[in-house]
Amino acid sequence: MANPVQQTSFPDLQLIHRGKVRDLYQVEDKLLMVATDRISAFDVVMDDPIPQKGEILTRLSLFWFDLLKEIVPNHLITADVASYPDVCAPYREQLAGRSLLVKKAKPLPVECIVRGYLSGSFWSAYKKETTVCGFALPAGMRESDKFPEPLFTPSTKAELGLHDENISFARMEELIGKELAAKVRDVCVRLYVKAADYARGKGIIIADTKFELGLYEGELILIDEVLTPDSSRFWPVDQYQPGAGQPSFDKQFLRDYLSSLDWGKTPPPPRLPREIIDRTASRYREALERLSGVKI
Repeated sequence: MANPVQQTSFPDLQLIHRGKVRDLYQVEDKLLMVATDRISAFDVVMDDPIPQKGEILTRLSLFWFDLLKEIVPNHLITADVASYPDVCAPYREQLAGRSLLVKKAKPLPVECIVRGYLSGSFWSAYKKETTVCGFALPAGMRESDKFPEPLFTPSTKAELGLHDENISFARMEELIGKELAAKVRDVCVRLYVKAADYARGKGIIIADTKFELGLYEGELILIDEVLTPDSSRFWPVDQYQPGAGQPSFDKQFLRDYLSSLDWGKTPPPPRLPREIIDRTASRYREALERLSGVKI
C-alpha cells in the first residue's frame, strides 16, 4: 500500500484551491481535482490521514457518475492519467487513481442536500420543533425514521472551518432564481431516489447525501464528488433499527470517537489512534466494495 497522501504539490500546475479533502488545480481551461487522504470532522481537518481514502472517493464518484448520467450530465472529462494534458505527465504516478480531469463549471452558491431519514442536524432540530426548515414533519418520529418522501434541504456554502447553514427553498430561489431552483430540486431528488434504490439492493441505506451542481455553458451539471462516505450517511440495511443512531460506513464512526473526547471541536484536532484510522479506512473500503464491486 502506498503512503497516505496528506497534501499534493505539483510545481508546474496552478493550485487554485485546497479544500478539506481535495486539492484543485487549473490545467489549461479545465480543472484537475485530486482527492487526498485527508479527513475532516466537525469542519476540522484531522492531522492524521486515512490510507487510500482519496482513491476510494474517486472510484465511488466515477461509479455514480456513470450510473446517474441519464438524469443529469456531469463534469467528468477523464480519469485516465495517460490522457491528461502533457503538463501533468511528471505527476502521473501520484495522480493515478485519485484524480479527475473535469470541466470548469460555475458552482451554484448552495449545497444541495437530500434527506431520506431523520438524522444528524435534522434530528436535533426536530426534537425542539416538528417543523424543520419549513417542513412540517409528522409528530412522534424517532431518530433514524424514514421520511414519507425524500426532503430537499438546501444550505449555504461556508468557508473552510465554518459551518454550512440550512436555508429555506424560498431563500434558494432568491439566490439562483425560481426556475433553476425548481430544476435543481427535481434533479437532486431523482438522483437520490435512483441511488438509494440501487444501494439498498447492495445492503446499504443512503440516509442522506449532499450534491454539488454547477453551470457549464448554460447547462446544469453534477460536479465535485458524488455519493461518497464523505458526502453521505451510509447505514447497513441488516442492522437498521430506528429509534437511535445507526452504525455506518461513513465518517460518523470518526465523529462518534471524537465526541467521546474532551475536545472542543476546534483546531487543533486530536491525534487519531491507529485503531481508529484502520477502522475508518475499513468502513470506506467496504462501502466501495458493496456499492461498486471494486476491491482496493
